[in-house]
Amino acid sequence: MTFALTLGVVTCLVGLPFGSLLLKVLKAHGVGERIRIDGPISHQLKTGTPTMGGIAIVVPVAIMTGLFNLIDHESMLLPLGTALAFALIGAVDDWVGVMRSRRAAAGGTANSKGGLSVRYKLALQIAIALGAACVLHFVFRLESFALPSIPTKFSLGIWYVPCAVFVIVAITNAVNLTDGLDGLAGNTSAVAFVALGVIALLQGQLYLVAFCFTMTGATMAFLWYNAYPAQLFMGDTGSLALGGTLGVVAMMTGQWLLLPIVGIVFVAEVLSSLLQVWYFKLTGGKRLFKMAPLHHHFELLGWSEVHIVQRFWLVSVLAAMFGIALALL
Repeated sequence: MTFALTLGVVTCLVGLPFGSLLLKVLKAHGVGERIRIDGPISHQLKTGTPTMGGIAIVVPVAIMTGLFNLIDHESMLLPLGTALAFALIGAVDDWVGVMRSRRAAAGGTANSKGGLSVRYKLALQIAIALGAACVLHFVFRLESFALPSIPTKFSLGIWYVPCAVFVIVAITNAVNLTDGLDGLAGNTSAVAFVALGVIALLQGQLYLVAFCFTMTGATMAFLWYNAYPAQLFMGDTGSLALGGTLGVVAMMTGQWLLLPIVGIVFVAEVLSSLLQVWYFKLTGGKRLFKMAPLHHHFELLGWSEVHIVQRFWLVSVLAAMFGIALALL
């Protein structure tokens, strides 16, 4: 545990100057965020804020994992590879969106296309998740799940693979939806990684503990630049990487049924979007929330961005504590 905590601190210290350098590079190349036209009006002030900040998370993680946690534990290639693969999808999506925004601005038109198409991006996510699920099942021989207070694990056999794919893709998109306010996705992801790290510690998976705290340290370094008012956005480069890695780490612990509790904010964000669509179709145009996902609903209720992030973070901490308590049963 001493090694894991130290690794997390060192990763943060490495990530801070790297984040500063990345911020300068992104500004120099005009890699600015595109803001949804249909989003809250206050968000229009954020247009042009450098995006693709997720690079400031995955690069320090890759460096520190490669130097200190990979030689004796080759299994760390899976969560690290997952983080890099999802970051690549996000980076392409972010870059395509930036280029389209530039062309639209040059032509004097509004940009509504954004980055990659939803279907194409989802297909890539499923492909990566399927690869990770196959490694988990056929290489690591994982096929079960655990329930609190029950010592016996329940085997899923080959059905473990589709379950793993669903978990990884679902949490990836849940974190992506949560990334809508300064510091929100980063804060809640850091808490989730700490919780999974403690759960891994309870099971003696020390190498996984070290990786979780490496992710936490890198995310905290990014949050230095992402705290309100944000100088840097993580973009899909960061949100997809964080979500996909959370899913793989949860599957590696075997306690993946606790992920919806540990990541309760992510679940709430997804459910609010799904319920909004369902209610809209059912009632012929009425809305259940003022805007989805959930953090936008509270914005339109008059909550400040700082209050929403702080309160959602507090909820995530309490949920993480409860998830760890269940793991102890």
